[in-house]
Amino acid sequence: MFDEEEYLISPLSRYAYTFPNPRYASDEGLLAYGGDLSPNRLLTAYRKGIFPWYAEGDPILWWSPDPRLLLYPSSFKTRKSFARVLRSGKFSVTFDHAFSEVIHYCGTVPREGQNGSWLLPEMEEAYTELHRMGFAHSVEVYREGVLVGGLYGLAMGKAFFGESMFSLVSDASKVAFRALSDVLGGRGYDFIDCQMKTEHLMTLGAVEVERDMYLNQLDVALEKSSDIGSWQQFAWNYEEG
Repeated sequence: MFDEEEYLISPLSRYAYTFPNPRYASDEGLLAYGGDLSPNRLLTAYRKGIFPWYAEGDPILWWSPDPRLLLYPSSFKTRKSFARVLRSGKFSVTFDHAFSEVIHYCGTVPREGQNGSWLLPEMEEAYTELHRMGFAHSVEVYREGVLVGGLYGLAMGKAFFGESMFSLVSDASKVAFRALSDVLGGRGYDFIDCQMKTEHLMTLGAVEVERDMYLNQLDVALEKSSDIGSWQQFAWNYEEG
């Protein structure tokens, strides 16, 4: 007899890169466990709208929640107070100049209401390898020449899968997110996948989308040309409007 629960939350062998169909997952989105963080498995997962998220001591857990939080570049919301920060020119932004530092900060900077980090050393290593391969990218924010904020994620087709961000000073991660949105919007990206709802990201314009709609949009985005390789040539300067 077909066991739906067994099918949806299934163990992954070390070498098979198949996943259960995320369209049939629970709203919570847990699909599978185990496997590894090899480049092929991670890229296969993201192409199917699935990402890893787990705590130290747990097996690798693979998720595709419903709904999904997306930011469409043209919908970024900039409040007047944040616009003044952007106009001040006190922050500068680069792309792919300090990926290792950014991902390390994302895993170590304390967050309010959160004990420890889900970004374990093996995850840092896995995404750093994807960066070397040209799939994972970082946005760095500097103030007076010092790295004070940033974010990282993966890009395939015209979809960007945001993973994590950090701030050492107020507004730094928002600057990184605005810079990413502007640059990707100018390059024809369909959306930035923010994965799960946070009130902070929703104040910046991110919206919840039903999983089926997200997966349909992802299929379209993946058919478009990719920016595989270094993004160090990307540049951003704030423009109002």
